[in-house]
Amino acid sequence: QVQLVESGGGLVQPGGSLRLSCAASGGIFRLYIMGWYRQAPGKQRELVAAIESGGTTNYADPVKGRFTISRDNAKNMVYLEMNSLKSEDTGVYYCNAIRKGWRPEDASWGQGTQVTVSS
Repeated sequence: QVQLVESGGGLVQPGGSLRLSCAASGGIFRLYIMGWYRQAPGKQRELVAAIESGGTTNYADPVKGRFTISRDNAKNMVYLEMNSLKSEDTGVYYCNAIRKGWRPEDASWGQGTQVTVSS
């Protein structure tokens, strides 16, 4: 199972930008669909964005046009570029890896990185 380590979170003012990174190891990276999820205080974890090996992306409606997910299969990395951040983007952001046909409970998760959007 692949291991995931996120980095890049922090405190940013509304309207600002952050770039999250996720390093993967222990698996064949190109076989995985990579995703970013977030969990706000008191809320369930939700999908933010996902990217398939070939580059096909999917975004949650609240982040469309503001966030960009990308991956580098040669470096086993996935990124989330977040622009025009809003207070409602605050939460713990988790990297996720799953292969097509796997059950959700078989996915790998990182430890999470905190993103706080506040003035």
